[in-house]
Amino acid sequence: MTALRSLRIAGGRVEVDPRSGAPLAFLSDADPGIRYLLREGLDAWHTAEHRWGTGFVIGSVSARWAAPDTIEATERGSRSTTLLGSRLGVEIVRDAAEEFRERYVFTNRSAEPLTIASLGVVTPFRDVYDDAATSLAHGVHAHVWTGGRNSWVLGQPMSGRGPVLTLQLTEGRLDAYSVESRNQSTSSNVRGHLVLHPTDAGRSPAAFGGQTPIVLAPGEEFALAWSVRWHDSTDDARTAVRAGWEPASLSGPAGEGIMLPGLRATEVEAEENAIVEASAGGAVVRADRHGIVHVRVGEDRTALFFHAPVEALTRARTRFILDRQRTGYRGGADAHAFVPFDTRTGLPQLTSGWPDWSDGAERVAMPTLLQQARIRGWIGAEADRPLADWARFARARLLDDTGAPRWGSVTAVSTPRLYNSPWLAQFFADQFGLSGADADLELAATILERSYELGATRHLSIGQPEAALHIAALLDDAGQAHRADRLRRALLETARHFAALGPDLPGHEVNYEQSMVAPLVSLYALADRLEPGAFDEPLRTSVRWLRAFAGPQPHARMRHIGIRHWDGFWFGALRRWGDVFPHHWSVLSAVALTQLPDRLRTAEMDAEAEEIFRANLVSFHPDGSATSAFVLPSAVDGNPAYSEDPLANDQDWVLTLLLRTGAAVVDPA
Repeated sequence: MTALRSLRIAGGRVEVDPRSGAPLAFLSDADPGIRYLLREGLDAWHTAEHRWGTGFVIGSVSARWAAPDTIEATERGSRSTTLLGSRLGVEIVRDAAEEFRERYVFTNRSAEPLTIASLGVVTPFRDVYDDAATSLAHGVHAHVWTGGRNSWVLGQPMSGRGPVLTLQLTEGRLDAYSVESRNQSTSSNVRGHLVLHPTDAGRSPAAFGGQTPIVLAPGEEFALAWSVRWHDSTDDARTAVRAGWEPASLSGPAGEGIMLPGLRATEVEAEENAIVEASAGGAVVRADRHGIVHVRVGEDRTALFFHAPVEALTRARTRFILDRQRTGYRGGADAHAFVPFDTRTGLPQLTSGWPDWSDGAERVAMPTLLQQARIRGWIGAEADRPLADWARFARARLLDDTGAPRWGSVTAVSTPRLYNSPWLAQFFADQFGLSGADADLELAATILERSYELGATRHLSIGQPEAALHIAALLDDAGQAHRADRLRRALLETARHFAALGPDLPGHEVNYEQSMVAPLVSLYALADRLEPGAFDEPLRTSVRWLRAFAGPQPHARMRHIGIRHWDGFWFGALRRWGDVFPHHWSVLSAVALTQLPDRLRTAEMDAEAEEIFRANLVSFHPDGSATSAFVLPSAVDGNPAYSEDPLANDQDWVLTLLLRTGAAVVDPA
């Protein structure tokens, strides 16, 4: 085996393959155990064909490159050349100094113009969920932004600390990114290979506001260059990549303006569904309709989101659910379920043996949203019978006679799913508030008590601590203080258990994910209400882990939204893997940040929470339809993406949790 070449840069070194010049590892002096790049051998699905700097071109010439035709070692790097067919050449120059610099030059060697419809360069950041302890010690989140001239990638350690590795564009443009190696083989714990694109017009022309092909005249060149370096802290890295014109918020109410500070109106170009106005502080972009607005600022780009009022979206969504997502075509108790809905066909989705299309589990969001709308008077008495009927359905089909949850009425999963318990318990607690029936409160308490018997003190169930405190308060009012105290003690026992574990969190349905850490933050925050100050250290640490999942990309779908890259497959109709932005469980981060005790909350965290809530409203449409997953990359395994899945499924948790939280995003009544 040929020995690797080690090149020094500020803060560490780069290990490169001398035969290709490709970086195989970036090793930080401050923490050499962090794995910024995928490694052959460690990651069985990562091979030489996806090494850093490999790539492909589609268009007048369609070809891939990996091993160069020629390579010349230089004092601090290398220079390599490859001929793609007979008409297009690529030269790669690499140089290690204070930073690691790369420059890719594509030259038309023919006598005719060449069109490059798609051009991709692989940058295999190791965004992989090993077990939680390994992830927190060695893993990185790759926060990708392809915003034209302002483009970058942050290799953010999952611990939330530095050193952060940044790739920052210095020449050319990046208008898209795609993902490869995303399929059933890599599944949910692997994000895949990240590919950066100056253009991906050949596969996904509308992605990120539109892709423009590259046309090279005979002898003409297109150059792409970037620098890679370390920053000591997350704040330093984010400051280094931030564009001066970025607004404080990327989302806001339709009809109101979003300011791009320091810019003249003539410097900003927006889509036809928006207008750009001048103001003393900068250019103001305004749109009257609900939806994304793609904006160009010179050679940069961004995406803003203008949303309809939360009340209007909720009214439309609940009407849609009642009219189109019930199962009246079934007989008996099963006629009262709520199921996903295919917006292409206009048909409710059959379970088809797929647990994430069942009439239980995440679908509990629909009746709970109806409850929240009913509590506020945003829907009237027409919801009362469907809610009562669904309660009967849940008693008969979603719970066994001990109060343990079933996944769905006909789903062939034999073991209880602990995630479902607090959702069902909270439903019956809120139903008690609407109906006043003691049996509803009794069942709510029984479900939670049974969940603790099944192991909930060792599980980061979404909504469990919130349900425990809420139902305990109801039990106190009902004269059942002994049961209420047991629930509070169980909450504290859970918090103490996870505080003792530290980073050794058990795997749930994914080895390690944002929707484990957000409930962990909520657990400590709500336990603090019972024992103030007892969980400060694990709470501060888990908040840092949580915020590391999200990046600062100036795109309304992405900024502050935790990475999640499997919902399109599990919850959608198209069964697509790949980054989902936003995903509905990202609102758990917003919920958790709003639950922090005042001594640990900051104005910055409050602003993040509000922006997360606002961003997630993009999954709903004014007619009441919705999408369970917007798959963001321009392509996934070569298939076009940057589009929403047609299945309305689990996204209603966004509105349910927003309304329960009562955040500032909710319009005044």
